[in-house]
Amino acid sequence: MPFGFYIIMAAQFFSALADNALLIAAIAALREMQAPSEYEPLLKTFFTVSYVLLAAFVGAFADSMPKWRVMFISNAIKIVGCGMMFFMVHPLLAYAVVGLGAAAYSPAKYGILTEYLPHRLLVVANGWIEGLTVGAIILGVVIGGMLIKPDIAQSLLSYDFPLIDTGIDTTGEMAVAIVGVLYVIAALFNLYIPDTGVDHKALKKNPFYLAHEFHHCLFLLWRDKLGQISLAVTTLFWGAGATLQFIVIKWSEVALGLDLSKSSMLQGVVAVGVAIGAIAAAKFITLRKSVRVIPLGIAMGIIVLVMNFVHHIWLAVPLLILIGALSGFFVVPMNALLQHRGHILMGAGHSIAVQNFNENLSILVMTGIYYVMIKNDVSIYVVVTLFGLCVSGLMYMIRQRHLANQREQDDVRHLDDSAHH
Repeated sequence: MPFGFYIIMAAQFFSALADNALLIAAIAALREMQAPSEYEPLLKTFFTVSYVLLAAFVGAFADSMPKWRVMFISNAIKIVGCGMMFFMVHPLLAYAVVGLGAAAYSPAKYGILTEYLPHRLLVVANGWIEGLTVGAIILGVVIGGMLIKPDIAQSLLSYDFPLIDTGIDTTGEMAVAIVGVLYVIAALFNLYIPDTGVDHKALKKNPFYLAHEFHHCLFLLWRDKLGQISLAVTTLFWGAGATLQFIVIKWSEVALGLDLSKSSMLQGVVAVGVAIGAIAAAKFITLRKSVRVIPLGIAMGIIVLVMNFVHHIWLAVPLLILIGALSGFFVVPMNALLQHRGHILMGAGHSIAVQNFNENLSILVMTGIYYVMIKNDVSIYVVVTLFGLCVSGLMYMIRQRHLANQREQDDVRHLDDSAHH
C-alpha cells in the first residue's frame, strides 16, 4: 500500500475513536442530568439525521474539492459539536452537530479510496478501513467507559496543570475535553493526506438540481442487479449494528447486572468480532465472490436469539464475538462491491452519499422502533427475539431476490445464445 493510505487510515482512526468515546460520554451526561432512559437511543437518531437530510448535498460537496480539505472542514465541525457539549449545551443537540460533521466526512473518507487506489486493492483497503474503524469503535467505547469510571475520573480530575486553571470540574467535562483532543489529532492528520490529482466538479449552487441528481443516483443504484443486493445488505447491517449497540447495553444491565462503564466494554467485544470478520473477509473473499457471503447474515440473526439464554459473562463474551465476526465477514465484501458498482455508475462521492442515505435511514427507523419499545417498557428479551428474527427474515428475502436476479440473467443469456444460433 502507498504511504498516503496509512495517513488516511490514521485520520480515520482518530476521528472514529473520538465519535465513539463521545457517545459513551454523552450517555453519561444524559444520566448525570437524570434524563429519561429512552433518550439514550435518541443520541443515535440525532447523530444520523444529518446523513439523511443532507445526503443529496454532501456527495456533491465531497466531489467539489480535494478530499483532504473536505475531511479537515468536517472534523472542524465535529470539534464545534464537542465544544458545545463541553459548554453544557444539551447532549442531544451537541451530538447532532457532531453528526453533521460526520455526514460530510463520510463520502470523502470512502471516496478518496477509489480515487487513490487501483480497484484490485479495494476489498483489501476496505478490510483495513473497516477493521481499523472497528478497532477505533472498540477503543473509543472502552476509552469512553474508562473516562466515566468514578475512580479513574477522580484521579484525572485531581491532576492540576501548573499556572493553568482548566475550569474542568466534572467527570462529563473532563471526558468531553479528552475527546476534543482526539478530534484535533485527527484534523492534524487530515492536513497531510495526499492530493489525488483527480479533477473536481464545481459545486452546483442550485439545491433543486442537487436533489434531482441525488434522486437519479438513488434509483440508478437500486435498479442495478448487483448494486441493489449489496445496498440492501449494507443498509440492513448498519441499522441492525446501531440498534445492537443499545440492545447490548440494556441487555448486559438486565441479564448480567453490569453498569454503564462495564456494559460499554461489552459493546467493544462485539466490535472485536466485527474486526476479526472484516480481516478474514479481506483475506479470503474476492470482489467476484462477494455475494456468496449472504447466508452468514441469516445465521447471524438466528445466533442473536441465543442471547436470551445467557446470564454469565464468560458465555456472553464468546457469543458477542461470534455475532460480530459473522456480521464483519459479510459486510466488508458487500461494501467493496457496492463501492465498485457505485464508482462505475455515478462516481465515488455520489455513490457513498446514496449508501449513507439508505444506511442512516435504516439506523433512524431501527433505533426509532427500539426507542418506542423501551418507552413502552417492552422486555429486553422480547426486543432481542424480535431483532434476531427480523435480521434473519430480511436477509433471507434479500437472498431470494438475488437468486431471482441470477435466474433472470441466465434466461436472458439463453435467449441471446439461441438468437445467435
